[in-house]
Amino acid sequence: MTAPSQMIKFALRIRTRSGLPVDNLVIHARDRSEAERRITQMYLHCEILECKEIHPPVREDDMNFENIISIISRTPDDEV
Repeated sequence: MTAPSQMIKFALRIRTRSGLPVDNLVIHARDRSEAERRITQMYLHCEILECKEIHPPVREDDMNFENIISIISRTPDDEV
């Protein structure tokens, strides 16, 4: 039995089909494309203006080698 894939939190900013901006929509998904697909299912004919991954705050007990390397190796492009 395989483990379920990890869900990631995404924050989206959209423009509805009537032109109204909606900020701070948060959704859990496996990846960015799934998050965008879910939002477009809820808000038909919307335009996605921004979609970024929300990284949880790092706790001291989460400080292991892999997490430190992950934080160090992040680039500004990773947050777009």
